Amino acid sequence: MTMKEIKTPAKILIVEDERKISALVRKGLEEEKYSVEEAVDGEKGEQLIRRNHYDLIILDIMMPKKDGLEVLNSIRAQGNETPVLMLTAKSTVDDRVKGLDYGADDYLVKPFAITELLARVRSLLRRKKGAEKSATTLAIGDLTLDLVSHKAVRGGKMIDLTSKEFALLEYFIRNRNKTLNRSTITEHIWNYNFDTGTNIIDVYINHLRTKIDGGFTKKLIHTVRGVGYVMKDS
Repeated sequence: MTMKEIKTPAKILIVEDERKISALVRKGLEEEKYSVEEAVDGEKGEQLIRRNHYDLIILDIMMPKKDGLEVLNSIRAQGNETPVLMLTAKSTVDDRVKGLDYGADDYLVKPFAITELLARVRSLLRRKKGAEKSATTLAIGDLTLDLVSHKAVRGGKMIDLTSKEFALLEYFIRNRNKTLNRSTITEHIWNYNFDTGTNIIDVYINHLRTKIDGGFTKKLIHTVRGVGYVMKDS
């Protein structure tokens, strides 16, 4: 089973310092069966984005510690292409243009109806799913993954992968430069959490690392001690 065949609720992060708005948005999303997490300032929001995988980010602009545009600019510079829906009280054309120029996918001005926000969310998630389906190859460094033939090649060398190893590698490449913890990996690849006493995740990743990085000077799969794993070309 590949990652594409696993059906899990879309995971959405709300980064909003107005708690009433955040609670309203969360309630609406959860009623639609989305998995939701929250952050009350830009700094915390960016930490969560770097640490976890999300299918969509709802990001307010005016926030303490770090505003939404700074967060957006930072994650896009890191190569994070997660769809972002900006929320703001600002309604001028210049403000909207600036947000879109920074890499926002859509823009919603406060006050808004929750039904409109949910429609925007559905649209962005459909667009994301369509983009993922249209891509036939993924790559990082000299490693290429063919999603049609299920073949992996690194530096001209064909790599033989099991179906779970392929799904795991696809997940890592789609989330490059992002640290993934064991719980997140099991939820997306196996669709449930293993007993915390088992080391099966580490065993699978070690097998994949041997196949992907064995014989190559530059390593792609890295251990983040006490947290999990990250794939990066550096």
